[in-house]
Amino acid sequence: MNILTFDIEEWFHILDNQSTKTEHSWLNNETRIHRNMDTIFALLDKHKVSATFFCLGWIARKFPEVIREIDKRGFEIGTHSDLHQLAYEQNREEYTEDLKQSIGDLEDITGKKVRIYRAPGFSIKKQNQWALEVLIENGIEVDCSIFPASRAHGGFGEFSSSSPCIIDINGKKMKEFPINLATWLSKKVIFSGGGYFRFFPYPLIKRWMKQSEYVMAYFHPRDFDPHQPVIKELSIYRKFKSYYGLHKCEHKLDQLLTDFAFTDVKTLDENTDWSKVDVVHL
Repeated sequence: MNILTFDIEEWFHILDNQSTKTEHSWLNNETRIHRNMDTIFALLDKHKVSATFFCLGWIARKFPEVIREIDKRGFEIGTHSDLHQLAYEQNREEYTEDLKQSIGDLEDITGKKVRIYRAPGFSIKKQNQWALEVLIENGIEVDCSIFPASRAHGGFGEFSSSSPCIIDINGKKMKEFPINLATWLSKKVIFSGGGYFRFFPYPLIKRWMKQSEYVMAYFHPRDFDPHQPVIKELSIYRKFKSYYGLHKCEHKLDQLLTDFAFTDVKTLDENTDWSKVDVVHL
């Protein structure tokens, strides 16, 4: 079972970087979301595949036509937060207000309930697992935020599952589709999205795909934009992570969708026997 997802944000929504942290800092940057969404739509049309789109509330307010187009095409829409902040840098009140704002803006455009969520940078981890309670309290039924390995920003290495499961936190329950893991040189690695997908050669990704019973693939519009501006304040390491492989990513995803079948979160949710999955108690 392979899930295809996209986190809908602009090219400058780079986390853990002061020059791109605030909404004010985004205002003078050029808009590239439309051309990059066209690339995504073209790939999905070509392969006749569905996907789930986790969208920022900020995108909904700034570019409501993008959300309308996703909805018009029949794709599932979830929230990716409002202002793309790391969840573990917010307190409970800040996190709740950000979540509510994004849900409201998306529902106002589509007229449909927002029931799924992904945190920016997979930034729900042990220290702020209370965020999962907030999601449940605000009507989120399915989460896709858990990154069950170490990560520069985010990462829940203590989480005991890398396949679909039920989270039970203080008696409140929610479905979870975490990021999948593969084994490489005796280490657990991620390969199915973002910079990881851009870094690893396709033959290796294909081998891991064949070995995996469950894959959560995730991409951003900027992953398919080799001509985007370079954020000069980033360190050499961050520039490598952010810009390596951009010129090949569209072709690699095209090949992935040729070689493997994918669906969206909703379809897999409906076809999962949730009575038989692991329950993770937090």
